[in-house]
Amino acid sequence: MDTLEHPILIVEDADYFRELLEATLIHRGYIVVSARDGVEALEEIKKQEPSLILADIMMPRMDGFALAQNLRSNPKTEKIPILFISATFISQEDIDFALSLGAVTFLEKPVDAQELLLTVGEILTGSDIETPEPLSDESFHRGYRKRLETKLKQKYEQIMRAQRLVESVPKRQRNEFETLLRQTKAQYRQIAGELESLEKLGGSRKESRS
Repeated sequence: MDTLEHPILIVEDADYFRELLEATLIHRGYIVVSARDGVEALEEIKKQEPSLILADIMMPRMDGFALAQNLRSNPKTEKIPILFISATFISQEDIDFALSLGAVTFLEKPVDAQELLLTVGEILTGSDIETPEPLSDESFHRGYRKRLETKLKQKYEQIMRAQRLVESVPKRQRNEFETLLRQTKAQYRQIAGELESLEKLGGSRKESRS
């Protein structure tokens, strides 16, 4: 696909990181468009098919996993290569699930600029990419739920550790750990919300079959 006609789509809710990716790629001559979550990404794709999608995983409304499943389940978008970039979903199980959804590869934040550019260049100049068959809805929801439940448990444990440190570290260090605690609680709420939405969707699917 001609990258001069088809842009790279960046899907990232953190403004500073999205802007960093934009600047890095634009500086190397790529055309770039951006979205803040999976819902915005689908709207952008309707306007113009991208040559490549760089997607975060943990995002509001529709995260990267759900976006990939949506794209792979649609014959019109199933061949668009996806590169996942994440700081939260980075366990081997997370990576394996991302690849089962058809992601080409996976980079961990913070991303080295040279590694990003090499990876993007290799994807765009390589031969046609073979992607696995799309997961069934049941398989996707089962794997997705497991990843969310595992991450929720990890975030709860991090909240407990951060809370203990806030109460025990010297006062001069407390602000840093209070900030960490707030960030971790926000991530916990976001993951819990995604899990709740998934459970509701699963309940609706069961009712529709009965």
